[in-house]
Amino acid sequence: MICDVIIIKDGLPLFSKNFSNSNIKNLLSQEDNLIMISGFFSALNSFSDSFEQLGTIRELKLSNNNLKLSFLKDSNVPDLIYLATYDNKSDLLNVQQFLKKISYNFLKEFSIEQISNWNGKLDYFKQYEDVVNLILEEENRKNQDQTNNKIFEFFNSFVEDDVKPFEPKKEIKNVEESPEYYEFIPNFTTSKKINPKYYLTGDSSCHVYEQINGQKSINQIANLLNINQSQVYNVCKNLIKLGFISFN
Repeated sequence: MICDVIIIKDGLPLFSKNFSNSNIKNLLSQEDNLIMISGFFSALNSFSDSFEQLGTIRELKLSNNNLKLSFLKDSNVPDLIYLATYDNKSDLLNVQQFLKKISYNFLKEFSIEQISNWNGKLDYFKQYEDVVNLILEEENRKNQDQTNNKIFEFFNSFVEDDVKPFEPKKEIKNVEESPEYYEFIPNFTTSKKINPKYYLTGDSSCHVYEQINGQKSINQIANLLNINQSQVYNVCKNLIKLGFISFN
């Protein structure tokens, strides 16, 4: 989780935004402390730039809490640094991508001349908060999707494979050859809608899911989609294992 975002120019806090009840919230909310912290991190980055063999600072760990700090220097504007604090649940690579979006959009909102001629007041760029909020919401959704995908992959390891292409339905010459479970009617056991693409592989499997309404039998769904009843049945079995449907 991203906790704070600070944009530093010439050692001064040009923009600051807190998103959580972090341990350093009170520290960063005080202007004098924010100025000292900004000056310190600006000097730290300048120090690393003086020794090319040291490389650029990307991350620091605070010893008294679980927060980390990540930096990004903007090559378009001299002495402009983007800083984010985040907890252990966030990945450094994702935080760096977040800071790149902050940097890119900041230069879209404000010209280099506006930034260079900044008067030193913290509220000068306050309107950028709305943009930062939108970027953070997007990052949170992306992280949640990544978490969901890991969960779905775990569930899919227990699901029968339905990757193979669906075959066209074959005519059954004798009604007695058709198993009685082809007349079973799949019905949802939960009222919540799910995204079938997270659980099923292939468009045809998703089409089967879309036809389930508690009224159509396996046979009827197969007829509508012109596919084999056995493949409809296998999709239904996978959904039953995941707890989404049952047979009437």
